[in-house]
Amino acid sequence: MHKYKYTTIDPITRIEGHLGIEVLIDNGIAKEAHASGTLFRGFEIILQGRDPRDASRLTQRVCGVCPTAHATASALCLDDAFGITDKIPENANFIRSLIFGCNLLQSHILHFYHLAALDYVDATKATGEIHPFTPRYQGDYRLSEDINNQALKHYIMALDIRRKVHEMLTIFGGKMPHNVGIIAGGVTERPTEDKIANFLARLKEIIDFIDNIYIADVLAVARAYGDYFQIGKGCGNFLAYGGFATAGGKLFKSGITSDGQKADSFKQQNITEDVKHSWYRDESSGKNPKQGETKTHPEKETGYSFIKAPRYEGRVYELGPLARTVVSFAQDDGKTKKMLQPILSEFKVGVESLFSVLGRHAARALECKLISENMLQWLNGLEPDGPISCEYEIPQEAQGSGLSEAPRGSLGHWISIKDKKIQRYQIITPTAWNGSPKDDKDQSGPIEQAIIGTKIKDEKNPFEVVRIIRSFDPCLACAVHLINAKGKRLGEFEVV
Repeated sequence: MHKYKYTTIDPITRIEGHLGIEVLIDNGIAKEAHASGTLFRGFEIILQGRDPRDASRLTQRVCGVCPTAHATASALCLDDAFGITDKIPENANFIRSLIFGCNLLQSHILHFYHLAALDYVDATKATGEIHPFTPRYQGDYRLSEDINNQALKHYIMALDIRRKVHEMLTIFGGKMPHNVGIIAGGVTERPTEDKIANFLARLKEIIDFIDNIYIADVLAVARAYGDYFQIGKGCGNFLAYGGFATAGGKLFKSGITSDGQKADSFKQQNITEDVKHSWYRDESSGKNPKQGETKTHPEKETGYSFIKAPRYEGRVYELGPLARTVVSFAQDDGKTKKMLQPILSEFKVGVESLFSVLGRHAARALECKLISENMLQWLNGLEPDGPISCEYEIPQEAQGSGLSEAPRGSLGHWISIKDKKIQRYQIITPTAWNGSPKDDKDQSGPIEQAIIGTKIKDEKNPFEVVRIIRSFDPCLACAVHLINAKGKRLGEFEVV
């Protein structure tokens, strides 16, 4: 006789934002999963009626961890709407990429060491049962004492490295979080020899940390937890918009692929957002973000999340560092294959094994190496006396889109301008894709699918579930978009 039981984890800790998960367990196997974004914020509504140029400032407040991703996507969106995409000076493209690269590096380092690593590293061996490491789910800690203690030292070291990455960002971005360097038409900060030298000195130290410590720590975890190459596969479909554009093309390739087979081209008109199981009004379902609407319906009986369900041609796709890696691999990108080969050879696994918990961690570490090395080239390409912006006029009416790659995956901003004001603004974040609920066809989202089928050793201690979720590095602050509750119940919130 089967025994069914729902296990609810809400909130999930060591992620960004408010995520809950409900898992239906049948005889130790996860049969069903519901991922729930529980905080509505309404940035698209806040932006309506404002000067379009406000968007690249205000959208950074979506998230304090990856605000530069929103600055970048918003600036690209405004460039497109203003008709100046091809007029952005190369200096500005390099500086935008340097600022954005800094933010990606600190985010990946933060995720591994301060959010995810404690699923595998037993911090209490060195600290005892003290906060902030307890209470927690009790994992099956497999690292040797020496490697475990070394990883804890690197946890502390990574805090300092992240500080230095932030300092590096401020050289061209002005401040972090919420930089003031990236704007429509280019950037605000001119490169000088002093700034370039300051940036370079810090970057070399960051590269040394990535090459000799970060990647080594990820490999140490992989050696101890090889079975996690087989856990948390997910939907097997991968999508990337592409990002980090300079005159030489985009560093991250755009495309879609299923199970790592030959990649097809990506077309943004094929994106839709379903809301059958989201707390939004049904009339907004199935629309492309150019026509997207944000109309809440918090008492909707079929809803269980404030995240919409983005789909591509009606199918479920995973986004993120793993998706970028797989898309590049499927496009026969030589640099990606060269970076992956040592890992595939050491662990005797194929590319399909990367569709997993450990594959996501490995892709994130290798992406840091790729980004940091290219930042050296972008820095070298700067011309101290060169232009950093172009002139433009705000059009009376226009539409635009800005597609980029955030630390957690592909990020899109869409704008409609009327009477020189924002008429409509829509944001689809990576975690909106990865953490989405079921869609109009009842297809589960990527995180939900990654959990389904997982063996759960102890329903009261489901560490397998949180390991899978954290491998996606979800950011619900990004995914669920101010509320004035005025002391009322959920169904009576007033959106302002």
